[in-house]
Amino acid sequence: MLNADPAELEKFGDLAHRWWDPHSEFKPLHDINPLRLDWIDRHVGLAGKRVLDVGCGGGLLSEGMAARGAEVTGIDLSEKPLGVARLHLLESGQKVDYRKISAEALADEMPGAFDAVTCLEMLEHVPNPSSIVTACARLVKPGGQVFFSTLNRNPKSYLFAVIGAEYVLKMLPRGTHDYAKFIKPSELARWAKLATLEPAELIGMSYNPLSQRYTLGADTSVNYLMRAVRNA
Repeated sequence: MLNADPAELEKFGDLAHRWWDPHSEFKPLHDINPLRLDWIDRHVGLAGKRVLDVGCGGGLLSEGMAARGAEVTGIDLSEKPLGVARLHLLESGQKVDYRKISAEALADEMPGAFDAVTCLEMLEHVPNPSSIVTACARLVKPGGQVFFSTLNRNPKSYLFAVIGAEYVLKMLPRGTHDYAKFIKPSELARWAKLATLEPAELIGMSYNPLSQRYTLGADTSVNYLMRAVRNA
């Protein structure tokens, strides 16, 4: 059985044609993409590296990493976003290998094949996130790095990420997130360690509604990113 929620795949599939519109429902992804790219590049040195983007969707992060010189594979289980991602390559001229395959299946096929693995804004949308973490650990080579980002689970994150972002500021469509699927950093760290990944960095991402800008910093109470290294 695939580790995917059909309703989630359909939801993002229905919006796929707007993925590359920076003024669409995906505006937050466009806004945070440079921050994520800089963070990953700073630790990995993307040029010349073989990188996997798990849950790549329409390809924003995948293309960004390819533009910085990485050899990128992007995987997703939703056909429409993958189609949009492949079409956008014709416009951008970048090269990304997009595949419709689960992280678990690719881990069976290509264990230890990647210098780095990214899994951003994806864990909170699957039924079994710990299985994805384990697959990411299997896919990265020993000593390689895995990058996660997701949403913390606490009253503040519910207020900001659901009520604020979806209902008040209307930055995201209603129903984008299910609070019950949010993940505490301690839970993600535990799954990582069980999968032979050693958490190396935990940082937060905050949004200022006045300046309409995102920043990385110490506040992990709502959005956070975790970098982990695979033990040899």
